[in-house]
Amino acid sequence: MTVLAIDTATAAVSVAVHDGGVVLAERTTDPQPRHAELLAPLVADVLADAGRTPRDLTAIAVGVGPGPFTGLRVGLVTARVMGYALGIDVHGVCSLDVLAAGAVRLGLGGEFVVATDARRREVYWGRYVADPVARSGDGATPSWRRLEGPHVGAPADVKSAGLPVAGRGAVLYADALLEAGEPASEPLDPSAGDLAGIVATALRTPEASGVLLPPDPLYLRRPDAQRPGAPKRVLR
Repeated sequence: MTVLAIDTATAAVSVAVHDGGVVLAERTTDPQPRHAELLAPLVADVLADAGRTPRDLTAIAVGVGPGPFTGLRVGLVTARVMGYALGIDVHGVCSLDVLAAGAVRLGLGGEFVVATDARRREVYWGRYVADPVARSGDGATPSWRRLEGPHVGAPADVKSAGLPVAGRGAVLYADALLEAGEPASEPLDPSAGDLAGIVATALRTPEASGVLLPPDPLYLRRPDAQRPGAPKRVLR
């Protein structure tokens, strides 16, 4: 198994290659609005770092958001075009789930919240719980469950009282999401390595396949554009 993972659901771009057991290579950019320029070179670099070519890939994983329209679609279109050209499956995963997996991997336990920037002074968020570590032939695999979400709304409406909060939303809206003096929990942006790990686990473990989604954007807002109404009469 060789999985290429791509996530562009936040201001950062993350790409990784996974062999079904471990991450072979991963690169993540600093947050910046240049997804279309950065993604293709990043894919080429990560494949080279991993010693793989596109023909070695057996599946592609892509974060489906929620996230800003333009950046999110850059990753989704790239993943779908590559999957079509190579004749391999493309699997989507909610990008909040990717952040949750990263938070558990980094040691977060119990219940916690994931929050990312939704712009318009809002956040995308979900509430999670870290399950006991599952044992498998590959060793210890951190596990988690989503308890609520994904939602979009004002930071003040997030049910985060007393809970750790991972994701960049916790940095942007610390006053609303965190207890006084409490730092945001890592990671701040989705890791393609965590995304690839989710998909690799789901492909070899049927009971974990429920996290896989079609490679379509996960939008939580209604579109700004509205169908025009009937024209007004100007003659009496």
